[in-house]
Amino acid sequence: MKTILKILGIIILLIIVYAVIAMLAFSKDYHFEKSVVINAPKEKVWQHVGSLKGYNTWDPFSKEVKNIKITYSGEGDKVGDSYHWKGEGSEGEQSVTEIVPDQKLVTKLHFKEPFEGDAKGTFLLTPEGSGTKVTWIMDNELTALMKPMKPMMDSNMEKMFGQGLGDLKKLAEQ
Repeated sequence: MKTILKILGIIILLIIVYAVIAMLAFSKDYHFEKSVVINAPKEKVWQHVGSLKGYNTWDPFSKEVKNIKITYSGEGDKVGDSYHWKGEGSEGEQSVTEIVPDQKLVTKLHFKEPFEGDAKGTFLLTPEGSGTKVTWIMDNELTALMKPMKPMMDSNMEKMFGQGLGDLKKLAEQ
């Protein structure tokens, strides 16, 4: 019994040490990006990336939210257009802040649930051979309590961005 308690004590101590080190060492600036090359011209890819409605046809995050309801303000392809989502355990808004047709879409995300916060999302389209390279970028600031979760966040973002870009590739290459 004492051995089990010692092991549990050591594990708890290691977790606390990791959390303190992460809070002090990890930057508050969080950046994640992932790219895919799609065998289609950028004008065709832009149909699925250049508006919030197009994005929501392949968005992996909204597919994860049960009973999601999305309400649009505008068509989603002009600065100021936005949408609001609400579902089980998730609520927020995303609005277009910058747009360069066939090249770049920048959005502001405001999360209300499960955590309050803001982020910036960017899609960049660049020619790549006879296709189009799509780079999906997410930037935000981490609170001190979120810093220890950065490795978990990276893993989740890798999975979700990979799934989303894979679905976008299938759609755009049809």
